[in-house]
Amino acid sequence: MPLSEHEQRLLEQIERALYAEDPKFASAVRHTDLRSHHLRRIRRTTVLFVVGLGMLLAGVVLQAPYQIPVGVGGFIVMLVAALIAVLSFKRLRDSTRPRLPAVARRRVFERIEERWRRRRGEDSF
Repeated sequence: MPLSEHEQRLLEQIERALYAEDPKFASAVRHTDLRSHHLRRIRRTTVLFVVGLGMLLAGVVLQAPYQIPVGVGGFIVMLVAALIAVLSFKRLRDSTRPRLPAVARRRVFERIEERWRRRRGEDSF
């Protein structure tokens, strides 16, 4: 839904005030897109996964009192990192995938329903 003229003017005023107050931050925010954010998060979680793997292996090598807590901690770190990476990858993929307009989606579903009704009508004879 497009913004009204009044809302656009307010947004432009806010932008100008932000640039005047903190130009470095405003420039950084303006040049950061969603795709780079998700890619950065995937890289960080990959590093975190490797750290968790190292903790898990250290738990295997360590002596008795530290073995279980370090190993379980490493496994949990790996699990959380993998979960965050998968979710970020899914969001990255969804953000780059073109979206169909609602009218086109409705038409697709109408055609599918029509085909389904025809099949059911043909099968009953």
